[in-house]
Amino acid sequence: MEQPLHKTMVDPMLAEMGRNLNDAMKILENGQKEADEDSGQRRPSWRDIPGPLQGDGQDVASILQLVQNLMHDDEDKQSHRRMQYVGEQGHMALLGHSLAAYISVLDRDRLRKLTTRILSDTTLWLCRLFRYENGSVYYHEDDREGLVKVCRLVINARYEEYSTEGFTALSSKQPVIYQSAACRSGLGQHLCSQLGLPLSSLCTVPCNTMFGSQHQIDVALLDKLIKEDVDTGKVPLLLIANAGTPGAGHTDKLGRLKELCVQYNIWLHVEGVNLATLALGQVTSPVMAATKSDSMTLTPGPWLGLPAVPAVTLYRHEDPALSLAAGLTSSQPVEKLRALPLWLSLQYLGHDGIVQRIKNATQLSQQLLEHLKTLALIKTSVEDELNSPVVVFRFSQDTSAASSGGSLEGYFPGEKEVQDALNRWLGEELAQQVPSSGVDVVELEDEGTCVRFNPLMTAAVLGTQESDIKALVEKLTDVVPLLSSTLRFRQDFREEIHHQAALTYIEDLSWPGLGAIRYEPQCEQDDDNKRQQDVERINGDMLKKLMELDADISFSTGPEFGNETNCIYVGLATEDLDVAELVQTIAATGRDLEESSKLLENMTEVVRKGILEAEAQLQKANEEKLMEEGVLRQIPLVGSVLNWFSPTQMSIKGQTFSLVAGSLDSTESTYAMKTQTGTTPDTPTSTGKRLPGQKLFRRSAAGSDTYSETSSVGQAEEMPRETTPLPPASEEGVTEPPQEELATSDSSLPEVQRQPDGQESEVDSIR
Repeated sequence: MEQPLHKTMVDPMLAEMGRNLNDAMKILENGQKEADEDSGQRRPSWRDIPGPLQGDGQDVASILQLVQNLMHDDEDKQSHRRMQYVGEQGHMALLGHSLAAYISVLDRDRLRKLTTRILSDTTLWLCRLFRYENGSVYYHEDDREGLVKVCRLVINARYEEYSTEGFTALSSKQPVIYQSAACRSGLGQHLCSQLGLPLSSLCTVPCNTMFGSQHQIDVALLDKLIKEDVDTGKVPLLLIANAGTPGAGHTDKLGRLKELCVQYNIWLHVEGVNLATLALGQVTSPVMAATKSDSMTLTPGPWLGLPAVPAVTLYRHEDPALSLAAGLTSSQPVEKLRALPLWLSLQYLGHDGIVQRIKNATQLSQQLLEHLKTLALIKTSVEDELNSPVVVFRFSQDTSAASSGGSLEGYFPGEKEVQDALNRWLGEELAQQVPSSGVDVVELEDEGTCVRFNPLMTAAVLGTQESDIKALVEKLTDVVPLLSSTLRFRQDFREEIHHQAALTYIEDLSWPGLGAIRYEPQCEQDDDNKRQQDVERINGDMLKKLMELDADISFSTGPEFGNETNCIYVGLATEDLDVAELVQTIAATGRDLEESSKLLENMTEVVRKGILEAEAQLQKANEEKLMEEGVLRQIPLVGSVLNWFSPTQMSIKGQTFSLVAGSLDSTESTYAMKTQTGTTPDTPTSTGKRLPGQKLFRRSAAGSDTYSETSSVGQAEEMPRETTPLPPASEEGVTEPPQEELATSDSSLPEVQRQPDGQESEVDSIR
């Protein structure tokens, strides 16, 4: 290995470039820390609005500050942001882009010599690292571009007239490209679009249905399809296989597919995340078969945590002219500089560092898989229990346990959709609570919605550690009982809603909770618009009141872009949820709001009529006063003289208007009692049987139930002997009898009857 150059021998321009890059990275990283610490939202400033280019220019610090503000916009959700972990190896990759721009200005001979060395070193390292002998390398930014260039190479090789006649050479014998149904979506369409081929040239082969993995291509069916195409005069051109499907991470039977491709002269191209394990000391035989393929695409950037490094396509072909025609090689030295960031990063990590990063990712998968095996109601879907880089799991509960009351007999409509909704919520919750784990939600054709852990693509980028796996398992342990309870109580909740005439159950299978309801006012309303307004107002007020309750269950307006409106969505349920009490409380809250609304409308009408009657009474009183005093006393000057000589003996009658009764009353009683009397309605108090600290809608334990029943029996026996009203119930729901009641108990009854004065006791008078 060559020894590094001494610092005194480094080109001053290169040294300054490295310092500038370090300074720029520090500024941007400090901006990231400040953005994470500042949770408040920043008001949009004039800098956020695009403007004209300044004439005098700006310094580097100002430009970096602008980049920092654009990168760390406070409007982003801080809790949901997953920034890539950029270590020193990432700085090397970023330095490679700066060096590429600097090297490109060298003279042509020095540039050719340098790019040839960079390309030769990187090709040798990658081929040895991933066990691909005698291979060539194509570097590309888009990870699909390598497949496009390889397919163009195969077309040039199979159609000799293609270089001169173009697409007319394909008209006589149509080429066919085969891909698995488990390939990433849109890959085949993109390939046909870039090559100018019709979609009829793309053949999607289904996966296994009877034997083997349901994510592997059906080899027998592929053989049958190829024979049919050959018999019809078509040219089987290329087969796209997977070493780690995009969804579940399964590997096709590459050995059998290679034999089939050799038989029909088909180019075999392999891609997938499991190709990273080729760098390990022990490789499974299905993945090892990928080394015999004609080409394969690697993505070392996410595997090794290297930002802005190109994807790599390794291929084998003996004709350099066809490779040049297909665009896999270039005579331009600048094009070869694409490998420079990867060349620097691989040297920085070294062979051991690269292997250790990939090995660490596979170990994280095994650790999570071992923990998931111990969790009930969690079903895993992995290709190999002993060595599976990708772990896919989901919450799954048998339908026989779907209802606590036995209202279901092993099935209820929409169960699969409901479990998919719960798993979708589970994946989003885990990604939000443990962002460093890198889990995401994936939709699989057979399993449905699942949670995927793919550390080969995320661990090096996010810096996933073993502690993140433990946090993920702890969160799963807390959340799975909620999902199980919700699935069990969902049908019970629906049946309880049907028993309430004013409540309507809204079917929304995509909601991860008990369900959605709507309160329908019971009053008859001819005007549909007025009724719709009442529904919207009552359900809105209901939601506010329910959200204020001290309960473990949540209430919301539902999905942001949902189809249903004026609904109340009930969230996940706990194990001790009392569904009947929950529904009764919701119905009672709606009835109270509806009655309050009716009372307000009636009171408004009563007050309006009372005001009219009061105005009429006041007008009548003024007329009586005029008749009694005479017209002359109403004249200002004359009336004063008459009142001086002959004062009137009249009593002033005050009046007050009662808003409650809507009537005009006299104030004589008010001034006589020197106080304003009125009746204040009593506020009903809750007499629930909740224990201290117990939240709403929870079923009480056996001991607390017995205690409440005994207390209620004792109260029932003492009520017939009581002569005075009982005081309000205490918070515990147990009423303490007053001192007078103790004097009339059974134990003191004989003493009361033997009073010396012979007076009748209070008990006798009651009897």
